[in-house]
Amino acid sequence: MIDYIILIVVLAVLLVGVGGTMLLRPRGMHGVRRSRAKELDLTGSMTAVKDEENNGRSGTATATATAPPPTPTAPAQRAPEPAAPPRPTLEKPPPSAGRMVRLRARLARSQSGFGAALLSLLSRDRLDEDTWDEIEEVLITADVGVTPARQLVSDLKTRVKVEGTRTPAEVQGLLRTELLAQVQTEAPRTLRTQRHEGRPAVVLVVGVNGTGKTTTCGKLARSLVGDGDTVLLGAADTFRAAAADQLQTWGERVGAETVRSDKEGADPASVAFDAVSTGIEQEVDVVLIDTAGRLHTKNDLMDELGKVKRVVEKRTAIDEVLLVLDATTGQNGLRQARVFAEVVDVTGIVLTKLDGTAKGGIVIAVQRELGVPVKLVGLGEGPDDLAPFDAETFVDAILGVDAPR
Repeated sequence: MIDYIILIVVLAVLLVGVGGTMLLRPRGMHGVRRSRAKELDLTGSMTAVKDEENNGRSGTATATATAPPPTPTAPAQRAPEPAAPPRPTLEKPPPSAGRMVRLRARLARSQSGFGAALLSLLSRDRLDEDTWDEIEEVLITADVGVTPARQLVSDLKTRVKVEGTRTPAEVQGLLRTELLAQVQTEAPRTLRTQRHEGRPAVVLVVGVNGTGKTTTCGKLARSLVGDGDTVLLGAADTFRAAAADQLQTWGERVGAETVRSDKEGADPASVAFDAVSTGIEQEVDVVLIDTAGRLHTKNDLMDELGKVKRVVEKRTAIDEVLLVLDATTGQNGLRQARVFAEVVDVTGIVLTKLDGTAKGGIVIAVQRELGVPVKLVGLGEGPDDLAPFDAETFVDAILGVDAPR
């Protein structure tokens, strides 16, 4: 009986223990799960709250940064077009009249040695043969030339013996008269640059490189514009790369158009022909054609210069052929002049650098050699230092005295 009671008690204890354990485990697990669920729930809620706060802040910031309050938009404007380069200011050259008188001082400074030496010799108390030889030497040294120098000395000797001239004023007047007789010429010095027969005057400028030919052409254009003429330039010097650019620059300064070829080494005769044709169409007053500087010792080049002249004459007549000579070259310039005169009919001489040499006698020599007058002289490097030649002003400058009135 006791054993039976013990067994029941043990079973009861076991049942109670197992039941309690079973009851306690599910409850404990459920509690843990609920607790963890609550933690997760709370964490998720906090996270959601923080996310909402952060999203709110960042959203506000983003909206502020990327979407500012709308502002009225200005109507679209077209970008301004680039401004055209400014045109060069046209210069207004002075007229050619009276230029040599204004530039007389430059000529007097460079030629005074020549005139002073002659006056000094002629003012001696005794004019013997040695003195006359010295006078002749001074004339030859000044590039007057042997034949003109001897003729001038002969005329002076006769005048001195006949008139018995001795005072400085008398000697000065005597020398002035004889020099004028040598410098003056019957051929007119006026440039034929007037429009005639419904066409422009055509001027061909020729000469050796280095004499200032292209510069002379540009200065002559300025002078003609200053006198009220319309001018067109023809850049027929196609062998010297800078010649066309140089001539065009001269023309742009005074509003004169330049006809040129963009092809280096183009046919000079073709360019000259186009220039004359354009001048006729535009009804300008003068067409100036700058030719290539020819070595007068090269026959083929001189023949080409003759071709330029012939081609131009198929379109119209040439009114002037101006030969540009460097006054400092003396007798070498005379040799150049002879050859050019054989190829083209030279109608006038342009003496450049006459202010920089004491050899003004080249005026007498070249006129005697070619039988054509000196029409223009260069008396400086300025743009308006090209002047129409005036015999009296030239002689007075050589002697360093004012012309008698």
